[in-house]
Amino acid sequence: MKIIKRNGAEAAFDIEKIAMAVTKANLAVDEKVRMTPLQIRRISESVALACEETGRSPAVEEIQDLVEKAIMAHGAFEVAKEYITYRYTRNLLRQSNTTDDRILSLIECNNEEVKQENANKNPSINAVQRDYMAGEVSKDITRRILLPRDVVAAHEAGIIHFHDSDYYAQHMHNCDLVNLEDMLQNGTVISGTLIEKPHSFSTACNIATQIIAQVASNQYGGQSISLTHLAPFVQISRDKIRRSVETEMQIFGIRPDEETISQVVETRLREEIRRGVQTIQYQVVTLMTTNGQAPFITVFMYLNEARNDQEKKDLAMIIEETLRQRYEGVKNEKGVWITPAFPKLIYVLEEDNIGEGTPYFYLTRMAAECTAKRMVPDYISEKKMLELKVDMNGQGHCYTCMGCRSFLTPYVDPETNQPKYYGRFNQGVVTINLVDVALSSGRDMDKFWTIFDERLELCHKALLCRHERLKGTLSDAAPILWQYGALARLKKGEPIDKLLYGGYSTISLGYAGLYECVKYMTGKSHTDEAAKPFALQVMQHMNDACKGWKAAHNIDFSLYGTPLESTTYKFAKCLQKRFGMIPGITDKSYITNSYHVHVAEPIDAFTKLSFEAEFQQLSPGGAISYVEVPNMQQNIDAVLELMRFIYDNIMYAELNTKSDYCQVCGFDGEIQIREDDGKLVWECPQCGNRDQNKMNVARRTCGYIGTQYWNQGRTQEIRDRVLHL
Repeated sequence: MKIIKRNGAEAAFDIEKIAMAVTKANLAVDEKVRMTPLQIRRISESVALACEETGRSPAVEEIQDLVEKAIMAHGAFEVAKEYITYRYTRNLLRQSNTTDDRILSLIECNNEEVKQENANKNPSINAVQRDYMAGEVSKDITRRILLPRDVVAAHEAGIIHFHDSDYYAQHMHNCDLVNLEDMLQNGTVISGTLIEKPHSFSTACNIATQIIAQVASNQYGGQSISLTHLAPFVQISRDKIRRSVETEMQIFGIRPDEETISQVVETRLREEIRRGVQTIQYQVVTLMTTNGQAPFITVFMYLNEARNDQEKKDLAMIIEETLRQRYEGVKNEKGVWITPAFPKLIYVLEEDNIGEGTPYFYLTRMAAECTAKRMVPDYISEKKMLELKVDMNGQGHCYTCMGCRSFLTPYVDPETNQPKYYGRFNQGVVTINLVDVALSSGRDMDKFWTIFDERLELCHKALLCRHERLKGTLSDAAPILWQYGALARLKKGEPIDKLLYGGYSTISLGYAGLYECVKYMTGKSHTDEAAKPFALQVMQHMNDACKGWKAAHNIDFSLYGTPLESTTYKFAKCLQKRFGMIPGITDKSYITNSYHVHVAEPIDAFTKLSFEAEFQQLSPGGAISYVEVPNMQQNIDAVLELMRFIYDNIMYAELNTKSDYCQVCGFDGEIQIREDDGKLVWECPQCGNRDQNKMNVARRTCGYIGTQYWNQGRTQEIRDRVLHL
């Protein structure tokens, strides 16, 4: 059995350390009230047994709590007092410098919590360590100075989660939709260098990757770009290539017909598109931003975003090449084609690509084949999105999320009366733990709603802290964002404040654990017709809270289905500590993301998507649904059937399959999760390899693909998943 030390490192459980600590406290009291060696041994054994029954690696603080209770259970109150006093004194000493131990453990790569905090960061790399070290300092400043005490206490208790506190000390925002069109058409500035409008498609792709890297280094969430913004440069390259071909023909004294010239031009144009798309794919995979990871980038593929028929055809060529290259994958260090985590791809299902016989169905079939092999693209239904994302003028809109699932709300620019999405952003997220609300109520419905409102008000307070932290930020803090077109073209020295109000940007109330909340309060899953109304009532209550806050502050608060990654483990541990092991509620090392059906609940893919579609409508600030499927590479027709169902029934969904490789024996099936001494490990079923450095594992965990492994809570959740098809 392992324990988690205060600095995040793992260590073997040692019962003798418990006995030694109790013995020291015992010797410090009067001999008349001391315990016997046998009593001390029994205390140690009872604590060891309690730790084993948690089914996970307990933290040092939890073990000390158990020791205190065990001493008092033996009636040795003087010894307990001595033990508590010693513990308190040591805690005061530790608080005098809160970051040194964690930073040192980061450098030595033995901080297990941080090692598995982000599934796309390798903590052994210097750049990642530097980012994490800065993050530890930011967390410390945030905890001790910047945030109110009640918000900090609630965060540490797992009642709420104040996301990305490792970046809060700086004036940084969460995620955005990059206005690539503005930057390419009107020019931009990168690192003090003027970048003018590109004169070819390949140059536009190269500039786009530079913009992606710069944006990623100036915010901490995901970003999205649209391939539509690259499409006009296809015609520019076509014209340029045509002039070159005509010149060559004149030099050679050849006078071919127009059809022959067009064939040569289109062949060369296709090659340029191939090179341009390859630039984006390989640059994104190989770039490292200042936070030590590849840019968290989503690429949007939406045919109806094109402004004319020719641009649509050119966009289709770019999409085709993007899908072809992603299907192929990238080579690992052994030269084997594997699945990369980024860029994330989103493909829009629309009238002219959804059915056989439609003009662009060939792209949809390519998308299905790519999904079956590489887990992307994910799918947005234009049909459903136009129904759900309606602006103040009554117009529906289809647009991409920012990163993996964070959606902007519909917005009409008051100056132009036109809709606007690119160039907008999210200010940040605070998540409420719905499971804790339920458990704190003890199944008393009146008490539940009272506690719910109290917790929502705490989230409101924390979100306003996020807003105030951004307020007053000068455009000089991130010129690429605020001055040179990614999000705005403000003047030097101008505050970004006007972009924080009126719906231009959003700020997100996240939520987690709806399934467990409903299960505890009603005794049933929220998929049960008897419990579903309560689940929808909970969702509506949070939406109503956001609506009230928006009216009060003129800030666009929006409900967001939180993609818990490492936090799922933190919440689970906090719940177990506060409420113990409750079967079906707190007996796992994770809680369920947002509104999702529990990962182990048997349900077919079509029923799951239909059910979750209702909850997506109530998560306007962001949501995504998924179905877990087996290897579908030999059953593309089934993938297409699911895609048609998505088009008709749900706004945004994805298919989860597996894409693994063992570098030791060459196995390319599914790497398995095994339990070893209470810890979950990854193992090749063919050769038994357990060295994570010698295998490539790709799993979708939170709307995006992770490739650097996960903490024990998320790993257990991955293991527990059932197939929906």
